[in-house]
Amino acid sequence: MTYMAEDEVTPEQLAAIAAENEEPEPVNYKPPAQKSVKEIQELDKDDESLRKYKEALLGSGVAEADPSTPNVQVTRMSLICESAPNPLVLDLQGELEAFKKQAFILKEGVEYKIKISFKVNREIVSGLKYVQQTYRKGMKIDKSDYMVGSYGPRPAEYDFLTTMEEAPKGVLARGNYVIKSKFTDDDKHDHLSWEWNLNIKKDWKD
Repeated sequence: MTYMAEDEVTPEQLAAIAAENEEPEPVNYKPPAQKSVKEIQELDKDDESLRKYKEALLGSGVAEADPSTPNVQVTRMSLICESAPNPLVLDLQGELEAFKKQAFILKEGVEYKIKISFKVNREIVSGLKYVQQTYRKGMKIDKSDYMVGSYGPRPAEYDFLTTMEEAPKGVLARGNYVIKSKFTDDDKHDHLSWEWNLNIKKDWKD
């Protein structure tokens, strides 16, 4: 019996995978006009029930954040997988270029989620989105858009979890994937972009 070497996938097979993963373009969505935290706090300030609602959303008082700090800071990305022998975490406040030289190892067929940890420092941000594009041997084979939502400023970090994903499996699926990630919003602000590698193997210690 002959075995195919890992990563011996043809351009035709990659094109077929890409076509299978194709998703329809999203409908154009026009976000509402953005208001600052200060404007929102000033609105209807005599309406007690609205005041309580805004306090629940924004906190009783937003501390003045350092104006030189970005409004949205993406701090960490984690792969949450119950069967992983070690934590799979990228510190996104460090040297992003270094991730291109290392890879997360994922056992084929396992279920996992991606967790993005981020902070909102000064103003409410609406329509946050996590976008990732997956490449194999230089060809784009998949694109995923995750709606993260709208968030107000607070000292503590927020965590966003994607839906459950399943790592590809089989001889053709094994090998290295380059993933280009971006954290953006309705106004198309690029809060952070980073590139990382995912290596699908037969086993964790393969």
